[in-house]
Amino acid sequence: MQAIKVRAEAASDFNAIDVVNLSAFQGESEAQLVSDLRKSAGFIPDLSLVAELNGRIVGHVVLSRVPLNSGGKSREILALGPMSVVPSQSHRGIGTELIDAAVARAKPLCYEAIAVAGHPDYYRRFGFKPAADWGVSCNLELPEDALLAMELVDGALAGGGEVEYPDIFRALF
Repeated sequence: MQAIKVRAEAASDFNAIDVVNLSAFQGESEAQLVSDLRKSAGFIPDLSLVAELNGRIVGHVVLSRVPLNSGGKSREILALGPMSVVPSQSHRGIGTELIDAAVARAKPLCYEAIAVAGHPDYYRRFGFKPAADWGVSCNLELPEDALLAMELVDGALAGGGEVEYPDIFRALF
């Protein structure tokens, strides 16, 4: 099997990323979210990553800045998502490569934590834990166990707070 190459997206990848999201989620909401995130103040180009296999884009993940509000104060953390892999290429470790690369790229950028609204069993494999363990919630309507978080700096989530996802995420939840 060819090696999976993970790199930052380029403008020339946008159509292929849309195809990955459309096929992975069988709908347009995630592709639209990615497009909207690119136009948002929270977008970080170096944290929007593609996975290539045999020269084809087969996966995508994006981390964007979101506020964590606690005790009248706000600070920026990262939100992971959406993360997508072409269904025909699933179970090849592409999602793992993308998430590992995203977390590795986020650490030196001095962000303290990452939140993800997703499948608990999947994201726990990467070190994400229930956000409720830190008293962290979010403004999206989702089951409590579907919000997970990871500290990039020990103690970063102590004291809890609410992750404020931008309105563009509401189409998914």
